[in-house]
Amino acid sequence: MSYTTKGIPQGRAYYWLNKVRESAIGELVAINEYRDHISKSNVEEINDLWRHIMREEKRHYGMFLEIIRMYDMQEMNKFIKVKEHGTCIEKEKVHCYKIDSKECILNLLRTDIKGELEAIILYEQQMVEIPELRVREVYRHIVGDEKKHVEELTAMLMKYDRDNYGAIEKFNI
Repeated sequence: MSYTTKGIPQGRAYYWLNKVRESAIGELVAINEYRDHISKSNVEEINDLWRHIMREEKRHYGMFLEIIRMYDMQEMNKFIKVKEHGTCIEKEKVHCYKIDSKECILNLLRTDIKGELEAIILYEQQMVEIPELRVREVYRHIVGDEKKHVEELTAMLMKYDRDNYGAIEKFNI
């Protein structure tokens, strides 16, 4: 999804680890957008796809945070301190769903495709600019997932939109 709110960059990251942080922000924005879209839809098939993609975006956030902790010792020390302090006691999980189907679900799908394409552009650029091979491999894996999301969302859009998208072939989902 979009790597910044409304797709507007928050500034230019020059230090390579801040590029990873920028990517983590993008994953959090994506998670929030998918959660919001689920709350606006009563089409279970589309919601299932959004939940599937949202789980992968959560995994991506975790992968980026793991990189940050690995290369930023201060971040790692803060993580260990928080973990040892035990401030986050397990509570009942919170679900934030309410159906508000006033929005066009097809527009939400197109917005999601746009966001996935933005993520691909950002992450492929980050791969070029980040010197650490191990980090580039994580980006390569995540870019593959984002490209899969584009195809999954496009297939769902094609299934529910009665209009034609030119040469794009219809999928049987």
